[in-house]
Amino acid sequence: MIHSLTYRMTGSLADAEDLAQETFIRAYQQLDSYQGTAKFSSWLYCIAVNVCLNWRKREARREQVHTNWAGTSTARQTEADSPAENDELSQRVQAALMKLPPKQRAAIVLTVYDRHNHAEAARMLGCSETTVSWRVFAARRKLKRWLSIKGGRNE
Repeated sequence: MIHSLTYRMTGSLADAEDLAQETFIRAYQQLDSYQGTAKFSSWLYCIAVNVCLNWRKREARREQVHTNWAGTSTARQTEADSPAENDELSQRVQAALMKLPPKQRAAIVLTVYDRHNHAEAARMLGCSETTVSWRVFAARRKLKRWLSIKGGRNE
């Protein structure tokens, strides 16, 4: 479940494996901070989401440095990072997920893919249920628009 979350957050199998491993290392290091007030899986998800969000910030800074240094933006190699999937729709959905802001992506991954309710997702993300609902609503609206345009259908 952690690997699935990290993959949905990164879009890269290699990065997902690294982040899943980092999640378990951090969980082991912080095991004494687990108080048992929430499910262990919720606590672990919270760590994983934070690891992914921190990774995204580091990646954004790294990309900015490379862009500034090179003078031009570098093209992403999505094909090299993508899993060996032949399903075009899955690839389009994953590409659209990657365009979402990280917090909206986390809300979608937790509620849609991992089937957590908004209250559980709120605990994992450290925000209110209302915030999760808003993020899911905004993310779905964007995904619908992006996938409709790419699919050739009019809104």
